[in-house]
Amino acid sequence: MSEARRELVAAGAKLAALGLSPGSSGNLSIREGDRMLITPTGADLGDLDPDGLAELSPHGDHLGGPKPSKEFPLHGAFYRRDPAATAVVHLHSRHAAGVACLAPWSPRSAIPPLTPYFVMRVGQCPLIPYAAPGDPAQAELLEALDFDFRAALLQNHGPIASGRSLAAAVDAAVELEEVAALLLGLGQHVPRLLEPAEITALTTRYGTPWDH
Repeated sequence: MSEARRELVAAGAKLAALGLSPGSSGNLSIREGDRMLITPTGADLGDLDPDGLAELSPHGDHLGGPKPSKEFPLHGAFYRRDPAATAVVHLHSRHAAGVACLAPWSPRSAIPPLTPYFVMRVGQCPLIPYAAPGDPAQAELLEALDFDFRAALLQNHGPIASGRSLAAAVDAAVELEEVAALLLGLGQHVPRLLEPAEITALTTRYGTPWDH
């Protein structure tokens, strides 16, 4: 059994234990050489089988294992956008999905720079217009955006995050849920946002994208 398979199973168990993948929602993938390992359709992230993962080519050709999650086009879009990305996490976590039902803060980030951890671990996070789950047109739209980002909110759906490691993608997905909960909890209160110089200091140090 490969380390990538064990890593994917452990990440699924962690996200399920945190309550971020209710029922059989959410999907994870990791690059292994020139292949993508992705959770199968209808999988419970808390009960993944390391030998029961789907294997796809970079362009989504099914190479082995069970039928993949229908969201595999979104995973492939992140890998094609960023050759350094090695993992993608897509969840239906409650608060991030809630923010995905609201108007975005800006064209390049659905969420404002509320906390240093959001800027450090996620960076700008665009809202991708609604499409039915699994619609490849949404993946094409995500891939075509002409600015840098490593995570997004899918309108009326939920968060998706990539990372240079699976741990980084998981951390970004968890941080997205935390900052979304904070944003919703603020309600009508007007928060203090990080100043441009504060954002620049963080993005310079941690290498996350923020173009505002």
